[in-house]
Amino acid sequence: MITMLDPQVESRILASLNHEEGDRVPIWDFIDNRAIVEYFAPDEPDYARAMVKVYHSLGIDLCRGYGGSFSEEQEGLSGQDGNTEWRISGRTRWQVVPPIRSLEDLRRWDPKPPSQAELDNWIEWNRRQKEMFEPYTMFVPGGGCGFHATYGAMGLHMFSLAIYEARDELERVLWAQNEIAVRFAKAAAEAKLCPIYFIGDDVAYKGTTMFSPAFLRETFIPMLARTIEPLRNAGISVIFHSDGNVMSILDDMIEAGINGLNPIEPIAGMDIAYLKRRYGKNLVLVGNVDCSQVLPLGTVEDVIEATKECIRVASPGGGHFIGSSSEITPSTPVENILAFYRTVHEYGRYPIRI
Repeated sequence: MITMLDPQVESRILASLNHEEGDRVPIWDFIDNRAIVEYFAPDEPDYARAMVKVYHSLGIDLCRGYGGSFSEEQEGLSGQDGNTEWRISGRTRWQVVPPIRSLEDLRRWDPKPPSQAELDNWIEWNRRQKEMFEPYTMFVPGGGCGFHATYGAMGLHMFSLAIYEARDELERVLWAQNEIAVRFAKAAAEAKLCPIYFIGDDVAYKGTTMFSPAFLRETFIPMLARTIEPLRNAGISVIFHSDGNVMSILDDMIEAGINGLNPIEPIAGMDIAYLKRRYGKNLVLVGNVDCSQVLPLGTVEDVIEATKECIRVASPGGGHFIGSSSEITPSTPVENILAFYRTVHEYGRYPIRI
């Protein structure tokens, strides 16, 4: 299957990526909601194709994929992938027991770089996703930079302990995981599947970063810069994702080479209006309609007003991909989902008049 992205969608995305106004603000999002799938594609047996129909029906211009959207019947299921134990709770799959459970486990841990066959398979998978989402949605490939992969394999308690008790071993694993991330970034740069690459490494929570800015500048920031380098050399823009408040290291991340920031979580203290004023000509702002309170718990009127305000402060002049402040969660009502995207289509046309 060979498909091409719709020229209007492509033009809309590239205009905003270049801090220019297209026909309307592009929509970026990640759907993890079974109810909206049943609304738009009740008879589609293939879940991936059902999700594509959802994205096209909602007019989502670009995405990094979609969530598993586990059903109520799957609640409580558990299993094991290698050394990692997991359980489904709240329609989400959670790690229950990490593979690295002690400092001795850390010392034995030896992440290996991907083989050429693994890289080829990954590129082919991304190519299939790209073709499946076309012509109306741009699929954005991506990965991490190795930081989240490391603390995710340990848990925050063990990772924090290792900072003080086994720093050399921790940094050995961090850089090994970073090498894995760099190999995938290089493969994406060579394949040139998309003008954008997504790097997602959660390093913050509400109010501040999960680790001190000093520690992140010693580890995470150079790891991020090294992952970005082959992409930047290939002319590919990088959208970086971290939930939480990353203001204390945002200038460092920009210096490392990020071109855009996602999801700009408002209840964590991320102010998209301030970011627009300070960084609007240099940083693409991605997201920001609150997905933890307004979208799942608010009224339709609340959703409409929050969406209009986001457009008003962030969309003029381009440089904005509007979306949720992370994803459309399983608990978000269908009527709020519809109100969100309909409001963007109504009020997000350039020139903005709100």
